[in-house]
Amino acid sequence: MEIQSQRKLRHPKGLFLLFFVEMWERFSFYGMRALLVLFLTKSWFLADQEANRIYGIYNGLVYLTPIFGGFLADRFLGYRISIFLGGLLMMLGHLSLAINGTETFFLGLGLLILGNGFFKPCISTVVGKIYELEGKADLKDSGFTIFYFGINLGAVLGTWACANIAEIYGWHFGFGVAALGMLTGLLIFGTWSSVLPKNSFVPGAALGGSAEAQTESTSAIATRDRIRAILVFSGITIIFWASFEQMGSSLNLIIDRYVDRNLYGWTIPAANYQSLNPIFVILFSLVVSGGWKKLESSGIHVSSVVKFSMALVTLASGFLVLCLATSLTQGKFSSWWIILAILLHTFGELFISPVGLSLITKLAPPKSGSMMMGIFLLSSFFGHLIAGELAGTMGGRDHLSEFFLLFVIVPGCTAFILYLFRKKLESWMHGVR
Repeated sequence: MEIQSQRKLRHPKGLFLLFFVEMWERFSFYGMRALLVLFLTKSWFLADQEANRIYGIYNGLVYLTPIFGGFLADRFLGYRISIFLGGLLMMLGHLSLAINGTETFFLGLGLLILGNGFFKPCISTVVGKIYELEGKADLKDSGFTIFYFGINLGAVLGTWACANIAEIYGWHFGFGVAALGMLTGLLIFGTWSSVLPKNSFVPGAALGGSAEAQTESTSAIATRDRIRAILVFSGITIIFWASFEQMGSSLNLIIDRYVDRNLYGWTIPAANYQSLNPIFVILFSLVVSGGWKKLESSGIHVSSVVKFSMALVTLASGFLVLCLATSLTQGKFSSWWIILAILLHTFGELFISPVGLSLITKLAPPKSGSMMMGIFLLSSFFGHLIAGELAGTMGGRDHLSEFFLLFVIVPGCTAFILYLFRKKLESWMHGVR
């Protein structure tokens, strides 16, 4: 009995394969993304508004295509082919960016957008499925936290590698390093995917949460209500990412222009600040996960709705720090303000992102797992588009505090409204926690 209990507490072996595949894919994604706005403004000399708009459209489309890629994976291709095809397209996209030219640049962005549409919803769905197939659904939230750790480890390594290679050898070498990262992920997936449980890549097998949740999902009412809940969570996530993604656009430019980046005579590249967020995720993700577990063991359950509300409040607090930094200081301000703001934003991310990924695999109807994941990721499409447009209104140094105040008010008010209506939303989830 004790041996069986120990086995149940172990995460599936397949998690660690998916951990490393996703880590290298995120290495390439975040490494390239850290360069994008800076490349457009400093190499192509585009105006801030135009560069931020390209950044927002690209990041938005990256999260639009998963709904179509997820549908094709669920209905026709299966998850193995979709993940490999997506990775291949993304590798070719990074290689295209590494070639100097306007046509190859936009071709590369297009390939990245298409590739992510196949890759992103499927790999997250497979993570959820392996826990169902091995009877370890109770470890799913913890598994997604580990998976999220891999995402951010890749982001740290990719941001530093691409940013510093680009600084030393040029922009296109930085993009080339991103291609190498994606190639590594593809080789790992192609070589060791056999360790995943049987039917891991078959849509519909063991989706929809626990056995109890699967039984209840046969109810048309429960299915309808859970889809309503997915849509509400997706809408809340739009507001979160529209604010959070200022980090890669407006905040990136602010760091480049208005932050004292001197460290004992070395001027820290602005793009390197992008690695602070994933570093903080790595440092604190297991702390947050352990905190939830400790509360549960004490008989205190924090619902997913409350966690989403906490995420918005914490995010707003980070922007309040930036309001203070830009209003209380003249000229360039200290990096410590940026570090504190990004730390608060990171805690907001940890309260919403891994929780959301795990929640969708529990709420999604059978045989529609990747498409529902695509719908949830669609919130990032709208969030990134809005973020890009809002970043274009940043203005000069004297208007930064008013600019950041918007991101205090909107997420803060949304958190309050969400908390007021939490009981209704929880009733739509029909027991899914």
